[in-house]
Amino acid sequence: MLKTVHRYEQTAARLVVEGYPDLSDGQEGDTIGILSGWKLQLVGAPELEGTRDHLEAMMAAVMPYARHQLSGIGGRFGGDQGFVGIEAVDGKHQLQLRSSREGVKPLQLLLDDADLADLVRCLDRLRLDEKVKLQWTYPEDRPLARRELLERIPLQRRLAPAALGGLVLSLTTALAILLPLPPRPGTTTSVDGPEPGSKIINETK
Repeated sequence: MLKTVHRYEQTAARLVVEGYPDLSDGQEGDTIGILSGWKLQLVGAPELEGTRDHLEAMMAAVMPYARHQLSGIGGRFGGDQGFVGIEAVDGKHQLQLRSSREGVKPLQLLLDDADLADLVRCLDRLRLDEKVKLQWTYPEDRPLARRELLERIPLQRRLAPAALGGLVLSLTTALAILLPLPPRPGTTTSVDGPEPGSKIINETK
């Protein structure tokens, strides 16, 4: 049985997956149903390779991290002891890779926005490739929770509408207290002197 190779290339990233069709599932041709290995080349970084578990850990960390970054939400994705972790550091994206071999130090790579975008495109193309019949175990994409979207807005901006509304209400109340009431219907007020025909009595001692 010949090994099947699929390549997914972008400007700053190239992902190569290798495997065989799963004959027990009726697969044939250039379909990959059994993953035997993968390699990832990022610009300015050594070539990475690993098992299916490493690749799934890469997807489980990088894909949700990129989605949260697009929504303006930070945070670290991937466990501290897992194969892959990623977080924002000084305006860039720090990708940490841990080997399953003992004695191998973790590898840390700094990616800019373009590097991250190309890596996400390669992983996304692999995930959506109809010729790769693998049941991935990483979490599916889900809409961001309302709480997460609210937390990205600074507290001052969230409180500003309520504070402005309270200020407007206070000013309206103060103006209503200071302004005189309008006269009642049917009543007149004279400030020019006594009405015509009225008598003025002067008392002399």
